[in-house]
Amino acid sequence: MPLSPDEIDRYARHLVLRDVGGPGQLKLKAARVLAIGAGGLGTPLIQYLAAAGVGRIGIVDDDRVSLSNLQRQVIHGTPDVGDPKAESAARAVRRLNPHVSVDVHAVRLTTGNARSLVSDYDIVADGSDNFETRYTVSDACFAEGKPLVTAALGQFDGSLTTIRAHETGPDGRPNPTYRCLFPSPPPPGAVPTCAEAGVLGALAGVMGSLMAMEVVREIVGFGEGLVGRLLMVDARSMRFETIGYAWDETNPLNGTGAGTASRP
Repeated sequence: MPLSPDEIDRYARHLVLRDVGGPGQLKLKAARVLAIGAGGLGTPLIQYLAAAGVGRIGIVDDDRVSLSNLQRQVIHGTPDVGDPKAESAARAVRRLNPHVSVDVHAVRLTTGNARSLVSDYDIVADGSDNFETRYTVSDACFAEGKPLVTAALGQFDGSLTTIRAHETGPDGRPNPTYRCLFPSPPPPGAVPTCAEAGVLGALAGVMGSLMAMEVVREIVGFGEGLVGRLLMVDARSMRFETIGYAWDETNPLNGTGAGTASRP
């Protein structure tokens, strides 16, 4: 479906970009992105995907807006306190861009529903705040053959990578899975929660925006993606570093013993 005159005006700064242009904007319009979480990472992610013209955005979150969220979850406002986050975020998307359709999934993502949620979208962006959900999402994306952009926040640091474990790399070897990067979650209590340790509000905006940029790059197909690379951001020293990681043949998803090994 071609762009309408309103869309041409709205996306004018994309349309003049050589690496996006009309063909790239049409890819964005046709894309379906599932955002896991409408919190610190998810809210800037969702806002920028909507502004970019992603045609359909699914929002998964079973939480409600609280006053303590508003220091960093900028898609929500004071009048939204007490409302479901997924509904609040969807209202903001509709205000921002009427050309974007929104699916509200006000549920907790679990092993029981993850694959059905993931299967209806082209790409998944995970901004969840716990390891259980991250492993569940990454496993579901592998099973459904979907690319995954996943990020995490600390007090003053963040990380971001892209997983395309259902595909092979240029060398013919399988691409790494999330379990190649993090074979197992840390022991319970080893990593303090946001409520316990705190988080720099603006850092959530930076990392969520980087997630959106990576999703856009994956959809349009320009630049060097983050498959096999982990971007790490240190807000204390304002350092951005990227380290490489590779396929682990012992991982339980696409490793050499994946057919017989039990999943962690």
